[in-house]
Amino acid sequence: MSTPHGFKSSLEITHITTATAIVDIDGVKFITDPVFAPAGTEYPYPTTTLRLSDDPAIPLNALPAIDAVLLSHEDHEDNLDEFGRRLLDGRKVITTPDGAKNLSPRPDVRAIQPWETLDLIAGGKKFKITGVPAIHLPGGECTGFIISTESFGHAANGLPNAIYFSGDTIYHLDLLKMNEKCHIVAAVLNLGNAHVPTDPSKPEDKLQITMGGEDGARLVKELDADVLIPMHYQSWGHFTESEEDLIRIFKQEGVEEKIRWLTPSGKSVKIF
Repeated sequence: MSTPHGFKSSLEITHITTATAIVDIDGVKFITDPVFAPAGTEYPYPTTTLRLSDDPAIPLNALPAIDAVLLSHEDHEDNLDEFGRRLLDGRKVITTPDGAKNLSPRPDVRAIQPWETLDLIAGGKKFKITGVPAIHLPGGECTGFIISTESFGHAANGLPNAIYFSGDTIYHLDLLKMNEKCHIVAAVLNLGNAHVPTDPSKPEDKLQITMGGEDGARLVKELDADVLIPMHYQSWGHFTESEEDLIRIFKQEGVEEKIRWLTPSGKSVKIF
């Protein structure tokens, strides 16, 4: 896959489980939504029970040094479990305002608002992190992230190049505001077309809470992103689209050449 115009950094991603991945930018390691529970773990909720079917590809005690954590939300165990919480101690974390409050008194946990940009120095490198609105479950806060740094350079249209991590969100039109701020070279999308019931008396009525393949393809085309990196479609029963489904959908939508698949083995995949 060719390097985007003006992009002068290296980008490698190591998938661990669900929405947990190490995003390595020039040797600086971010981790997203840390989950490390073993297979067979269950989390009962009023309307459903979440069941984890696979072990993490890398256990918590085998992680490399992590420079910063991007946490889309802290109140769902499939995005932050008790093991992932241990990883937050003593590390730089960016998350939602509600999440930052709930994770206190950790002094290096910072809140980010939609479209707010924070300066972050991680691994000796300066980054800008911008919050992106996410729509997940009613009543809860969730955020996506835009990551940019000087060595990402600028696209041919003059906008700064950036990486986008969606967090858990459905497709919504506010996401297109990214086109006004940056050019997305790599979109790391939480897919799976996850659905959950919201009323215990009506378990058959389910709400979509993450994007599916068609949503992801639409967004990547509308953002004119260089690469789509799918995550968050394995290991949990509330996901309704498998890798096989995504392969078919991406081909139908004409974006198959933009896809960069991550391996389930915990091996690093070079994006650029």
